Amino acid sequence: MKTKLFLATLASMAFVGLSHTTASAAPSCSAGPIKIGAVSTITGIVDFSDAPKATKAVFDQLNEAGGINGCKIEYTLADDKADPQVAAQAARDLIDNKEVYALAGGASLLDCAVNAGTYAKNDVLSVQGVGVDPLCFNAPSVSPVNVGPYTLTTVMLDYATKKLNAQKACAFIAVIGGTQEAYAAAIAAWEKRSGKKITLVDWTLPLQGDLTPYLIKARDAGCDAVLTNQVEPGVVQWVKTADAQKISGINWLFLAPGYTEGVAKALADSKQPVYIGTEWEPYTEANSAANKDWAATMDKAGLPKTAFSQGGYMAAKVIVDTISGIDGEVTRESLTAALKAGKELSYPIAGTPYVFGDAKAHSPMQASKIMQLVDGKWTVKSPDWFTLAKAD
Repeated sequence: MKTKLFLATLASMAFVGLSHTTASAAPSCSAGPIKIGAVSTITGIVDFSDAPKATKAVFDQLNEAGGINGCKIEYTLADDKADPQVAAQAARDLIDNKEVYALAGGASLLDCAVNAGTYAKNDVLSVQGVGVDPLCFNAPSVSPVNVGPYTLTTVMLDYATKKLNAQKACAFIAVIGGTQEAYAAAIAAWEKRSGKKITLVDWTLPLQGDLTPYLIKARDAGCDAVLTNQVEPGVVQWVKTADAQKISGINWLFLAPGYTEGVAKALADSKQPVYIGTEWEPYTEANSAANKDWAATMDKAGLPKTAFSQGGYMAAKVIVDTISGIDGEVTRESLTAALKAGKELSYPIAGTPYVFGDAKAHSPMQASKIMQLVDGKWTVKSPDWFTLAKAD
């Protein structure tokens, strides 16, 4: 038995690459598998399942290799169906009935807004795979592994100022729920950094409908860089409308949800200057060494390689590395304490170290790689990470 345990430990260390743990750490799990959960939007108006599926793939492959010092991870995924009541019930079930130690890899339209208080009350922390709503980045119980739309708004405006020489930057924002304040703060952060004032902010951008009046408004205001928070269909419609109106001289800036192969294909014939900020190493860079382990993990699990799956993968790595650094019994309390200890964890697919820590709010990821759409293909414009910390 001792030989088997020793071999299992070696296998798990080889799988995880425990560069972040101390040599003396010896996690144990006398109560059985380490229970981790996630609340994600899977059915309903969007499907964010790529993130938790990637998290599960990391845990499954770790378990196959023997676990962490023989400890296996049991992962439970709950679908909130984009319904606040369902989301609340899902969180209570994971905490009270499934008795999870922590949450990891979630990607939801409303989990943070609905459940951050519940997580804090029960001292259960969430390593969000893809943080979406503002509370994901403004709660003591949640720390996402993605940059997020608000920090990325500041990043993209900063890039336009510093690299595209934008003099009259404008923003057209679709406000969903309580996001206006967060986007406004992101724009204000850029104004403070750049010493410039936003030329125009329009908060009435629709999720669906004719975009022509908005592009005409941007043109007539003299905008030379325009940021919108459109998702995939809206990005395509926006650029096609610019083509239809024969608008030129404006750089179009979009956030991470627009970075898809579908957008690239749909806009293959457009000559508009389109720029998008990523949240991790660009997933379309198949030969990137930074993507090697993530890509191999997705391939082995038969999962698509998407940006969302990068988030799920990294969230799982954070949990695995944190557990691996616990010397003694792994429990909800010991895992929470380890996350709150605030150890920096660095991963090749991310431009800044990840830290959970003990704070009122968490937004550790501050780096992006900027992509430009050229002849229907995403091209890396910033081989080095463009970070807010280094932008000055």
